[in-house]
Amino acid sequence: METHVVMMAGGIGSRFWPMSTPGCPKQFLDVLGVGKTMIQQTYARFLPLCPPGNMWVVTGAAYVDLVRAQLPELPPDHILAEPVARNTAPCIAYACWRIGRQCPDANIVVTPADAFIRDVEAFRQVIRMALADTAGSGHIVTVGIRPDRPETGYGYIHAAAEPAEGVRKVLAFKEKPDFETAVSYLASGQYLWNAGIFVWRLATIQAAIRRYVPGIADVMDALAARAFSAGAVAELFPACEKISIDYAVMEKSPDIYTVPGDFGWSDLGTWGSLLQHADRDGEGNARTGENVRTFGCTGTVVHVSSLREVVLEGLHDYIVAEKDGRLLVCRLSEEQRIKDFHD
Repeated sequence: METHVVMMAGGIGSRFWPMSTPGCPKQFLDVLGVGKTMIQQTYARFLPLCPPGNMWVVTGAAYVDLVRAQLPELPPDHILAEPVARNTAPCIAYACWRIGRQCPDANIVVTPADAFIRDVEAFRQVIRMALADTAGSGHIVTVGIRPDRPETGYGYIHAAAEPAEGVRKVLAFKEKPDFETAVSYLASGQYLWNAGIFVWRLATIQAAIRRYVPGIADVMDALAARAFSAGAVAELFPACEKISIDYAVMEKSPDIYTVPGDFGWSDLGTWGSLLQHADRDGEGNARTGENVRTFGCTGTVVHVSSLREVVLEGLHDYIVAEKDGRLLVCRLSEEQRIKDFHD
């Protein structure tokens, strides 16, 4: 049974402005200053599990050239362009129906293109375990992250207590909780962060989509009948319901399981999460740029790309970000408002 990997790369990363813009969102940027963009890191993470010929990217039509430039080993016809954004359920269905033309018995991993993973080998072990389970079952498996703090910014998975290791039954999905609820989730030991990483056999996910969102399945069948031509995709894909895979399938199917993991995961969705996972100096500052100096600054994230020299004094828990003549100076406590500041 062949493994295929689908990387979802259609977001615009509005909370990372001005580093991330609609013209070049964060999945195509070297956010952490490590020499690889986020999508390149995701691609490299899966290479020991999946050959380049079995990797796929679903992205916006405007980003196809960026994907080609950053992942030149990927077969050109494995870059699937969405003419419009329709959330993750149509995105995933599009990729899975396309994979079905090449490999009807595929075992598929679906992942965001811009997640951060610290312990890559531990992550691969979790994916191997999930693939082994789905290869011999009709399970839909989602990767769960063991929480290390009462996080209110993530959705949660309520998992069965047993087995302590390995694949567990999912009892329920929970929306982002308030702080008190998050504390109780952490204390119980049965709640995991929802990483949005899924594993299933092609036949399993196709059957689930046909059952729970038949309108999307109908669009995909029509596209398949027209060989997924560019014209057919442009004409038919916009008819898909705009819905996430969580609402479309995960919260409805009785066959959902999870593999808990502990490998330093983050969705890297905010400047605060970047500060948490980037290399920091003795005062807790994370600095990316050619010549950045800080004096009396603590807990501040600095990300500058084109300024010749940056000197900062007396900033505590701030964001300082610059790109292409756009500058943001913002308290970390107000980062959720960034997408409103520049609209």
